[in-house]
Amino acid sequence: MAIRLIVQDPDPVLREKAVEVTKFNANLHKLLNDMAQTMYDAEGVGLAAPQVGISKRVIVVDVGDDRGLIEMVNPEIVESSGEQLGPEGCLSIAKLNGDVRRAQHIKLKGFDRNGAPFEMEAEDFLARAFQHEIDHLNGILFTDIAVSIYDISNRPHKDGE
Repeated sequence: MAIRLIVQDPDPVLREKAVEVTKFNANLHKLLNDMAQTMYDAEGVGLAAPQVGISKRVIVVDVGDDRGLIEMVNPEIVESSGEQLGPEGCLSIAKLNGDVRRAQHIKLKGFDRNGAPFEMEAEDFLARAFQHEIDHLNGILFTDIAVSIYDISNRPHKDGE
């Protein structure tokens, strides 16, 4: 596993519609492993392949609940309901946060790293994380849809630096 460079807005890869994965092989497994390590190293809760410069429909999410790391290839939201408004940040937009309106509950389908199809449901923060990462696969950044955006560049570091 390796930590990859997280590309920053306005890198053009963040605005592309990512390409569907058709080969479930060792290269995909390495990408997923690297993305998870990169996400954890950056203290994020989700990461999409375009954020590491790879225009593929691949995401990893871990919001710190009992589900742990969730990898999804070619994810698709098939149902959504309810509404939530809450804060979001992005590893590719380091100095801004914003309040974003999202579905409260979603149903997703996609594939695991070996190409086996699976479905799952998510709500609350997990649903928000999935929607944020799937937006990345479609070239959408949270700043495009936020109802408010605020600068966090002067925020103190958690270790007091």
